[in-house]
Amino acid sequence: MKTRDMNRDWIATAATLNSALPYLQRYDGAIVVIKLGGHAMGSDEAMESFARDVVLMRQVGVNPVVVHGGGPMINAMLDQLNIQSEFVNGKRVTDKATVEVVEMVLSGLVNKRIVQAINGQGGKAVGLSGKDANLIVCDQADPSLGFVGSPSEMDPAILHNLFAHDVIPVIAPLGAGKNGETFNINGDTAAGAIASALKADRLLLLTDVSGVKNAGGEVVTELKAGQIREMTMDGTIAGGMIPKTETALDALHSGVRAVVILDGRAPNAVLLELFTEHGAGSLIRPD
Repeated sequence: MKTRDMNRDWIATAATLNSALPYLQRYDGAIVVIKLGGHAMGSDEAMESFARDVVLMRQVGVNPVVVHGGGPMINAMLDQLNIQSEFVNGKRVTDKATVEVVEMVLSGLVNKRIVQAINGQGGKAVGLSGKDANLIVCDQADPSLGFVGSPSEMDPAILHNLFAHDVIPVIAPLGAGKNGETFNINGDTAAGAIASALKADRLLLLTDVSGVKNAGGEVVTELKAGQIREMTMDGTIAGGMIPKTETALDALHSGVRAVVILDGRAPNAVLLELFTEHGAGSLIRPD
């Protein structure tokens, strides 16, 4: 016969699960689009933790969609293949040779690594790109940048079919052109377009920073769209945060209920955001 005394850690764990109930009920059946990039893709340990979080979300009734980047892996492969890139105003020109490598790395190496990690935690994940089932049709974003696309038409029917079978879609940010081209899409832009097409309850943009910061350098936990515009105009929001907040505003305008910019380096960041009172990062809502 085994005996065991209850200790404080066990009691705290039970209390945490108990307090999560309203949020589990709140997100039952909800669609949550997660843009994965940065630190969460940088190590096997971080990937395993992220995959476990996503499987838990699906287990409790959330419909997660993972959209990933892969810039460092693309750069490494281009270097390995000795493919030289041109730059226009600091942006890489994606020529035909480059976009072939981009597709190989994103749809192959990176996408299947994430799929395998989720399946390894007991989930059912399927890897796609925006080219599959005409999920994302693109226009050329800027002729000077080559095969860089801007989503123009979306058909999320394939994603709803996957939700109906408890499958977690993992999507590489590539799209099809109207003349059969392959276009590379910025990962945040692709995630925003997918969230908009799905009218998602949440778009979570995982980054390597803790959220949107005010002029004093403090993370602002909740903002309205108008405040984001004001902070951009006065220079408080600058640099790499600008495209993320622009993606957030576009998604909100298209019917996404709320967008969160949060630190993907934090353990269980996605679960903290969805299933706790305090959340994580910066929650952005419509005006």
